Amino acid sequence: MRSILNFVNNKFEEGEGEDRFDVFNPAFGAKIASVREARREEVERAVDLAYDAQLKWQKVPISDRINHLFKLERLIWANIDKIAEVTTNEHGKTFEEAKGDAIRAIQNVQSAAAASYHIMGRNNKQIANGVDEELIRVPIGVFAIISPFNFPVMIPFWFFPYSVTLGNSVIIKPSEKTPMSMETVMNLVKEAGYPEGVVQMINGGKESVDFLLENKKVAGVSFVGSTPVAEYVYRKGTSNRKRVQAGASAKNYILVMPDADLEGGIDNIIGSFYGNAGERCLAGSVLVTLPENHDKVMNAFKKRATGLRLGYGMEPDTDMGPLIRREHKERVETYIQKGEDEGGKILLDGRKATCSKYPNGFFLGPSIIDGVTEGMTVMNDEIFGPVASFYTANSLDDALDVMNRSRFGNASSIYTSSGQNARKFSEGINVGNIGINVGVAAPIAFYPFSGMKESFFGDLHPQGGDDNVLFFTERKVIISRW
Repeated sequence: MRSILNFVNNKFEEGEGEDRFDVFNPAFGAKIASVREARREEVERAVDLAYDAQLKWQKVPISDRINHLFKLERLIWANIDKIAEVTTNEHGKTFEEAKGDAIRAIQNVQSAAAASYHIMGRNNKQIANGVDEELIRVPIGVFAIISPFNFPVMIPFWFFPYSVTLGNSVIIKPSEKTPMSMETVMNLVKEAGYPEGVVQMINGGKESVDFLLENKKVAGVSFVGSTPVAEYVYRKGTSNRKRVQAGASAKNYILVMPDADLEGGIDNIIGSFYGNAGERCLAGSVLVTLPENHDKVMNAFKKRATGLRLGYGMEPDTDMGPLIRREHKERVETYIQKGEDEGGKILLDGRKATCSKYPNGFFLGPSIIDGVTEGMTVMNDEIFGPVASFYTANSLDDALDVMNRSRFGNASSIYTSSGQNARKFSEGINVGNIGINVGVAAPIAFYPFSGMKESFFGDLHPQGGDDNVLFFTERKVIISRW
C-alpha cells in the first residue's frame, strides 16, 4: 500500500507528517493507499516557494502563460482514461462519470484561456488638461485551493487554471479521501512546462488547511465542501485578511408539474438523484409533485430506480457505484431510518440492496421515502447519498414557498411543458443554479457556479470568466500627466 506524494517545486516528495489517512477503493472496501498529514514546516516551505515563484511568473507574458494551458489540455485528453480509472478506484463513481469529471476540468482549462484575455482594463484620455487615467488588473500572489472528495479532478480546475494564467501561483490541497486523481494530474502539470513553484500540491486534512489559512503569504482561498467547514474556512480566512470563495452544502428540490413530459424526462430525473451515488452538490434530493400527478411520477420513478445496477465502476454494466466510506454509508442509512421514524413511508429501501460480486464494498441502493413533510429531517438536511424524498405541494406557488424556506440555495429544477410555469419558477426560486427540464443544473465552465444562502460564503463565485478574473486579480488605477 503506497503513500500518496506531495508535489512541491515540480518534484514528488514523501510527506513528513506522522498522522495518516487511508485511501480506499470503495467498491472493494479495501485500502489501496495512504496519505500523510502535512506538517506546518512542509506547508510553509511550499508557500515560500510559491511566493518566490509567483514574483517571476507574473512577469511572463500572458500569451506564454496561456500556452501552458493549451499543453495541459492536450495532455489531459491524451490521458483521460487513465485519470478516470484512478478516480473510479479511489472514489467509486462509474468510469463514465469519472470521465465526465475530467472533461469538466478540460472545459475549465478552455474557459480560463478565454477569460484571461479579459484581464485588460480600461482607460480614459484627457480626464483633465493633460491628465490620463487607466485601470489595470494585476495578479495578487499565492492562492490555496481546498477541494472535496466527490469531484477530485473537476473542482480544483474550477480555480487553478484561472489563477495561474492570470499570474498567480497555487497550492492545491485535495481531499484526503481522494488524493490520487490530482497526484496523477500533477504529472501532466509538470509535463505542460509550468515553472517550479507555480503549481504545487500538499496533502493532509484539517491541520494542513489551518496552516494554509494562517500563513500570511497566502493571499486567497478557494474552497468547496460542507457548510460547517465552508463557514469555518470563510471566517478564519477573512479574519486573516484573505480573499475567500467557499462553496458549501445543498438541498436541491426538483418540481415535476402535471404538464411535464414525464416519459422524456424521467431518466434525467433519476440521473439527478442517483448519479454519482447522490454524492454531489447538485444532486436532486427532494422530488416535489402536486396531488394530481404524485402517483404517476412515483410509479415511473420507482420503476427506474429499482432497475439501477450496483457494482464496480470500471464494469460497463454498472449504473451506480458505492459510497465513499463505510461510515458515510452508515450516516446515510441513519437518515433513511429517521425518515421512517418521523412519519415517512419507505417505498424503496437501499439498505436491503446487495452487491454479491463485491460483498465488502460500501454499497447502498437507491432509496425512496414518500409522504415527507416540511419539518422532517430528510426534508431539511443535506444527506449526500442516493435517497429521494417525495413531497406533495398544493400548487406551484406552494412549492416555491416551501423551497425558498430552505436554508440552502444551490440548485432547483422544474419539469414542465409550460413556458409560463418555467418563467414563474425561474423568477420566484431563490437558488443560484436553476434547471428547466434539466435535473442537474450544472453551469458550463464559462458561467459561474452560483450558490446562495448557506450554500455559498463569499462574493465572487467559483468557475466562470468574470467572477474568477475579479477574484484572482486586484485593480490598480493609474492617473498620469506628461
